[in-house]
Amino acid sequence: MYLVKSSYFIKKYYSNFIWKIPTAEKIIYLTFDDGPTPEITEWTLTTLKKFNAKATFFCIGNNVSKHPIIFNKIMREGHAVGNHTHHHLNGWHTNNETYLTNIKKCEEVVKSKLFRPPYGRIKKSQYELIKNDYQVIMWDVLSGDFDPKTSPEKCLNNVIHNTTEGSIVVFHDSMKATDNLKFTLPKILAHFAEQGYRFDKLELY
Repeated sequence: MYLVKSSYFIKKYYSNFIWKIPTAEKIIYLTFDDGPTPEITEWTLTTLKKFNAKATFFCIGNNVSKHPIIFNKIMREGHAVGNHTHHHLNGWHTNNETYLTNIKKCEEVVKSKLFRPPYGRIKKSQYELIKNDYQVIMWDVLSGDFDPKTSPEKCLNNVIHNTTEGSIVVFHDSMKATDNLKFTLPKILAHFAEQGYRFDKLELY
């Protein structure tokens, strides 16, 4: 079970996190979590390039260590990268010291001040430990591409019907999301490009 659209109350409670970029311009911020993964990240980069789209990749440090060439290609092609912990830790189930150490280990290879907690789960006490060093980037649209119970068509509709100016949309460049991502991403890019939107990377705000 997951919320496609981040609720008002969650965003209010975690008001220091970035959920959406306030803008009247037709800009969408696509993000990709859990890579780099050779089998799908390369395809994602190729697809983005076809539409001259930029995005932000929240990378798992351990995957970066295993696939540095793909990681470097992400940056070389003009995309942004962010920290997604070194081992994809769930903050709710991890003590603060271990969580902080894992973020710092990821920082050694990712070198970004953008941070997205895996599963969107981080304790307020953990946030207090990192708030001076990282900007926490969440989302306002969750595609659901990671969920085997979500069909490609449902994944596509999740994004089309909930994305507006300044939306931060979550996809995953991971194996379990492959089928949904390959169906959805080209259609999303084409759909919004036809409406005059552009796709940009996230920066520090």
